Amino acid sequence: MKHIPNMITLCNLLAGCLAIVFILQTGESIVMLNGNEFVLHLPEKITWGALCIFIAAIIDFVDGFIARLFKASSELGKQLDSLCDIVSFGVAPACILYQLLRLSYAQQPNGLDVSILYVLPALLFSLAAAYRLATFNVDTRQVYGFVGLPTPAAALVIASLPFIIHYNSFNLSTLLLNKWLLYAVILTFSFLMISPIPLISLKIKPGGLKVNIDKIFLILLSIIAGIFFQWLAVPIMLIVYIGLSLCLQKNK
Repeated sequence: MKHIPNMITLCNLLAGCLAIVFILQTGESIVMLNGNEFVLHLPEKITWGALCIFIAAIIDFVDGFIARLFKASSELGKQLDSLCDIVSFGVAPACILYQLLRLSYAQQPNGLDVSILYVLPALLFSLAAAYRLATFNVDTRQVYGFVGLPTPAAALVIASLPFIIHYNSFNLSTLLLNKWLLYAVILTFSFLMISPIPLISLKIKPGGLKVNIDKIFLILLSIIAGIFFQWLAVPIMLIVYIGLSLCLQKNK
């Protein structure tokens, strides 16, 4: 029984590896309209890769629950979890950012000849994720709260971008393929992951409804946002999550 949580954790790694495979397979098409306007069609393979990141996040939640259920938590499981997370929530999202940056340049004249140096900043996300995961493992303060943005939360927002672009949610495709916005996203999320900002955890505390009202509020609001905003709800809820965390910390 004690090995079951670790086997589930390895499924997280498998999902992350599959995500990278899908994301790095090209197949996008760029159509020129009226001589100066471009329309980009993202391949479904990128969205499949993004979906694998969401699956990895579900597995990441389940393995911790199973470990507590079977009382099989171990130092090995803790280290294995972080090693799998760096692939699923560090490297795979960085690959999405890499591809989106590459595609943003591809829409420009001679964009296919752009130097790789212009798209390498996407990898900064994976470096920040690795530092964040290593810090989490040695920080005893992060039991019912976080210091810095958790890597799965950051990864899920990045994974939502291909879906927003693919379905052109609220006509945001063009905006999300702006290279300056993508650079800003990379810098912002890299900073948030390694920052000392205190954020609430979604783990349920013992003590009933009153103690966990903030988490219940976030869950209910996430469901409502998902109904009205579809994939755009993911980045919206991250903003709400950070804002609520800062408000609660200020009122302490």
